[in-house]
Amino acid sequence: MNEQRIGLGIDLHRFATTADDRPLVLGGVTFSGERPLVGHSDADAVAHAIGDAVLGAGGIGDLGTHFPDTDPRWKDANSLELLAACVELVARDGWRLVNADCTIITETPKIAPVREEMMELLTAAAGGPVHVKATRPEGLGALGRVEGVSCLAVVLLGR
Repeated sequence: MNEQRIGLGIDLHRFATTADDRPLVLGGVTFSGERPLVGHSDADAVAHAIGDAVLGAGGIGDLGTHFPDTDPRWKDANSLELLAACVELVARDGWRLVNADCTIITETPKIAPVREEMMELLTAAAGGPVHVKATRPEGLGALGRVEGVSCLAVVLLGR
């Protein structure tokens, strides 16, 4: 029997209001000269949204369940590694990533120049094809005021 499950993930992080020692990371790509996002790990909203979608499709909770921000082990963690760990967790029950699709919602940074690199890094971490798109909120709401970044992701798992 060929089973399939769909999962949906969303993540958002606000930009730091002051200069921080760490870089902005989205989809595993480091953006120099940009304000970093606030979070316990590296705050990679793209990897987090995909990881949450993987865990949801596998029916085994969410990122906060497996990698709580109250646990010092996950302080400044590389979110590509967390994504790979999510895929490993669902693999224990026989699931594999068929594909993932995500949309990043941000005014800045510009995603198009690094989209291919993001897809390569995310695909390697997830063990299956990951497609990345981006859209601008065009001044609407907190994201339009450049207060943060959001990402929506959907994944298909199969076994």
